[in-house]
Amino acid sequence: MFKVALSALAAAALLACGVARAADDEPWKDPSTALVIDAYELNTIDWSKLVTNKRVAGFISKASDGLPEVYDCRKPHRGDSANHCKTMWRKYAVSRELYQTRRMLAKAHGLLWGAYHLARPGNPIDQANHFLDYAEPSADEMMVLDLEGLDTSEFMSLEDAEIFARHVKTRTGRYPVLYTNHITARHIAVNRRQLKVLSRLPLWYARYKPEIKGVFPMGNWQNYLLWQFAAAPNCSAKSCPMRIAGTLRDIDVNTAPMSAKALAAVWPQGGLVEERAPDLQHLVIASVTLGTTTLPPAAAEARAWIRRKPTEVTALNYQDF
Repeated sequence: MFKVALSALAAAALLACGVARAADDEPWKDPSTALVIDAYELNTIDWSKLVTNKRVAGFISKASDGLPEVYDCRKPHRGDSANHCKTMWRKYAVSRELYQTRRMLAKAHGLLWGAYHLARPGNPIDQANHFLDYAEPSADEMMVLDLEGLDTSEFMSLEDAEIFARHVKTRTGRYPVLYTNHITARHIAVNRRQLKVLSRLPLWYARYKPEIKGVFPMGNWQNYLLWQFAAAPNCSAKSCPMRIAGTLRDIDVNTAPMSAKALAAVWPQGGLVEERAPDLQHLVIASVTLGTTTLPPAAAEARAWIRRKPTEVTALNYQDF
């Protein structure tokens, strides 16, 4: 954290500029942008219909989920009983065969292929190994760490996610892409000094709204790599941002801020986004001093005070965004 003293004129100029550039508004309506489908094992896919949509450039499939299943159910396992353990193992074996079949079909039809690991509590190195052993990603396939939220009773902690990403890099020479929602991404961005790898993974951003104005830049992220804009939460029988032939309304649909050709050129990813030094265009007002009175560190309230009484501002304190 650091402090900067600004004149009232400079403060007003900063407010006029805004703290982030406006982002895309329903970019999936632009027919030149690429679309990507992602699915888990219970999504139904009619491949003969899906591949007729020439905007669909890629398919990302769920691969592993948390720690690997226990093959010998006489040992400690996650099932409620030994029989339940055996059922879980059979489900795992079937889901992996489905994963391999989908990959074969997708690639046969010229689609880009990717795989994601659903991050759960538990040893992150074991989970990374499980993911790589399950997905067996080749050099032309995208690898994704799916971090659904900040609740560490349900999902992997951010610290363990750092370890996961580093281990994938150690084994494959490439970092994974990070899939997450706005709340988690914002938390990672704010804590980017502590989360030096996680905050620089290319971002697959989940947001079920028609626009992302004011979102980017966010920490090190200048923009999204993929934007998941349609899924079961915002698709009903009557309304959905986009429907894809060959899928049901529970399918996840994503857009990329580029053409299919451009997406293919960068698809495997593997590197980190550039680390951005903080500057005045990417800061959030933490507090504002009016004469001798310092307001609470709330950006909206501070801005409101500046708009009402710009000539009384004597100093602004900023917290790194």
